[in-house]
Amino acid sequence: MYYIYMLRLNNNQFYTGFTKHIKQRVAEHERGNVKSTKGRRPVILVHYESYMLESDARRRERFLKTSDGKNLLKRQLSDLFKKFNKE
Repeated sequence: MYYIYMLRLNNNQFYTGFTKHIKQRVAEHERGNVKSTKGRRPVILVHYESYMLESDARRRERFLKTSDGKNLLKRQLSDLFKKFNKE
């Protein structure tokens, strides 16, 4: 399986990534072993999707990193985003 995941960072921003090993990758983020999120810990896994094919997962990741993709995901997870905005 291949995974697309979203983390909430300590500055209330979100990070979207790709991995084949979701538990291991999230743990790497939590330990500070990932350069792009190292200074923005702790991180919280808030969303993930699984795919059978790597090509489908990569395509979805690319889309979610665009403005249209971010807006779509915000609409899909609107209750979650409202909850985080209250905190």
